[in-house]
Amino acid sequence: MKNLSLSCVLAIAAASLAPSLSAEEAFPDQLLKTATTPEVVAKGLEADGYQLAISAYSWGYPLVRMERVARQYIDVPNPKPSTSYRAPLNQIGWASQLATPEAKDMPTANNDTYYMSAVVKLDRPYILSVPDTNDRYYVVNVFNMWQELEHYIGRRTTGTKAARYAIVPPGWNGQLPPDVKRLDVATDKVWLWGRLRIAQGEPTEPVLALQKQFTLEPLGGSNAQNGEKPLPPLPAIAGDDLGFFKHLAFALKDNKVKPADEALFGQFARIGLTENGFDPSKLPEPTRKGLLRGLEDAPAVVVSSLASTTLNRNGWTWATGMDSFGFNYPLRAVVAGDYLGGNGEREAMYPLRSTDADGNALNGANRYVVKLDRDPPVGAFWSLTMYDDGDKMLVPNSIGRYKVGTDTKGLKHAADGSITIPIQAEPPQGDEATNWLPSPKGNFYVILRMYQPSEQILNGTFQLPQVRKVQ
Repeated sequence: MKNLSLSCVLAIAAASLAPSLSAEEAFPDQLLKTATTPEVVAKGLEADGYQLAISAYSWGYPLVRMERVARQYIDVPNPKPSTSYRAPLNQIGWASQLATPEAKDMPTANNDTYYMSAVVKLDRPYILSVPDTNDRYYVVNVFNMWQELEHYIGRRTTGTKAARYAIVPPGWNGQLPPDVKRLDVATDKVWLWGRLRIAQGEPTEPVLALQKQFTLEPLGGSNAQNGEKPLPPLPAIAGDDLGFFKHLAFALKDNKVKPADEALFGQFARIGLTENGFDPSKLPEPTRKGLLRGLEDAPAVVVSSLASTTLNRNGWTWATGMDSFGFNYPLRAVVAGDYLGGNGEREAMYPLRSTDADGNALNGANRYVVKLDRDPPVGAFWSLTMYDDGDKMLVPNSIGRYKVGTDTKGLKHAADGSITIPIQAEPPQGDEATNWLPSPKGNFYVILRMYQPSEQILNGTFQLPQVRKVQ
């Protein structure tokens, strides 16, 4: 003790005289104090229903959305609009015109490429044949029914020479022709979602002819199957407050729960959702109340994932991992909604901007300027596209311009290579009109698309431009 200071000796003595804490005091355990009264049970059932509804919605929305879209995109209108890419089941559909404000099938559609769609029901492999595009940009995404991007076919990954690819369903072990590359998928239906570049003002006839050289047929040829059975309709849910769960249960009949998700799915039995369907008949009233409240709040939880799982780069929402969601179910859900069919970051980046440099919502009552120091360093092309914040669609305007980018006619660069883009509802005066991006009268957002982005873009070396309000 002779080497201890007086203060240490006093501290030890004081500690020895202090009463020892009980285990309950040292480690408070609220559960041990919670009664099992009817009031407590009702409160718990409602809370449980609430959290399970949000969890089930975040997890299951992409599957429900994809099953709905699959039926929507094989329902071909007559006459078919030139911006539509709908086609019958197991057939390729192409748009023959770039998207306009009247093209309502796809929220946040680009104005850079012709879109392609094919909903494929895989009772066997289907062979996708692609032509030589002579280095013209294209990509065909292979999505499973969870809105997960399993394969890329196109300029960045497989080149632009002619080739054939087999989309192979789970469990199929047959032989493929030797010149066909096998692409296994996780679900018995897939969505092929394609983009084919066409520049503003470019002659359309050669590009439309190129579209016809993309073909899709079942292994063994088109005569191997005696007619296609249509997809069964989704259950009617009009007026059903719990209709989402009915659609989810219906979709799960043809799309098995992944082994990694089985533990999560097992929790949903408490709200009547099992592998046998959805049965709310035995739900206690508090649980039902929690479910309804959860379904109201779940979309907000999903949308908020953009804040919790994305980066903010100079005011832009920077999202990655759109082809590798892992267990980030809310991000997968929000992409399946407003950004259905989005590419992963190495194929294309989509930084989104909805506020100005001061953090205020972008609104057409104001004027703004975006100044790029130079053209974004991309391997393909770039565009800054305008969207109405209310419906996520392109914005009608007096000059029919929905984006400014690589192919904008007469795009003006300053002597130092910079590009100044005025954003406003009314036409600017003088030289500023050349790079004008028209906005709506109300709230809006813009997306800076960068196709085949360079490492400078991906690692943040290339600085995203600020959006400044003009006083």
